Amino acid sequence: VLSLPPLNSQGRRHLLQAEEGARMMKTGISVLTRKFSTYSRNRSLDPRKTALLIIDVQNLTFNDEERTRRPWFWNRAENIVIPNIACMQRECRRTGVEVLFTVIENLTLDGRDRSLDYKISGFNVPRGSWEAQVIAPIEPSIDEIVLPKTSSGVFNSTMIEYVLRNIGIETVLVSGFLTDQCIDMAIRDGADRGFYMECIEDACATESHERHINALSAFSGYCRTRTTSEVLLELSSKHSRPPRTSV
Repeated sequence: VLSLPPLNSQGRRHLLQAEEGARMMKTGISVLTRKFSTYSRNRSLDPRKTALLIIDVQNLTFNDEERTRRPWFWNRAENIVIPNIACMQRECRRTGVEVLFTVIENLTLDGRDRSLDYKISGFNVPRGSWEAQVIAPIEPSIDEIVLPKTSSGVFNSTMIEYVLRNIGIETVLVSGFLTDQCIDMAIRDGADRGFYMECIEDACATESHERHINALSAFSGYCRTRTTSEVLLELSSKHSRPPRTSV
C-alpha cells in the first residue's frame, strides 16, 4: 500500500484553497441553475406575441399526383394536417395571432437564386407560378405575409427573423411540411435565434409515420410539442381582437 507523506503547512493551505474553490464553484453552479430554471417553454400564449407559421403547404407539395406517389403523406395531409391548420388559422385570426406562410418559390423565373442544395435536388419553382401558391383551403388573407424561400431553412433564405422581431413575436407555432426537413430546420434555427418554438405535431406531415415520429423525437429539445386541440383550447379563452394594423 502506497503511503503518502503528511502535508506541510503550504500543502494544507493549497488543499484548503482548493476545497474552498470547489465549494464556491458548487454554490455558483447552484445559483446559476436556480437562475436559469426560471425559463420554460411551457408558457401561456400571448396572442400579440405569437405567430402561426405555415411551411410549404402549397400546390407544389400537395396535389393529385401525391395521392399515388406518397400515399401515407397525402392521406395524413388531406385528412388531418390541412383541416387542423385551417382550424388554427381561424382561431389565430380571431385572437390576433399573426398568421404567416413560407413557400418554396424562386425570386427569379429561371431559379438562378436557388440554394445549391435546391439546384442539386431539382427544386425549381418559378416566381409567381401555380406551384408556388398556398393551397386554396388555407389560402392567406389579403394582409397576411407570404415569404418565398429557396432553401430548406426559412431562417436561412428569408427575412423571417427581421419580420418577427419587427412585429414583436416571441412564440412561433410551427405547422406544415415536411416534419423531418423544413419543419425541423425552422424549429432548430428559430430556437437558436431566441424564439420560443412550438411544434403542432398533428398539423405537420412527412413521408411516413416512422419519419414523423423520429423527427419529433430528434428536435424535441428545441421546442414544445403540442396538438392542435391543446392550442385551440388555450386560444379559446382569449378575447377576440381586431386585425393587426401598423402603429
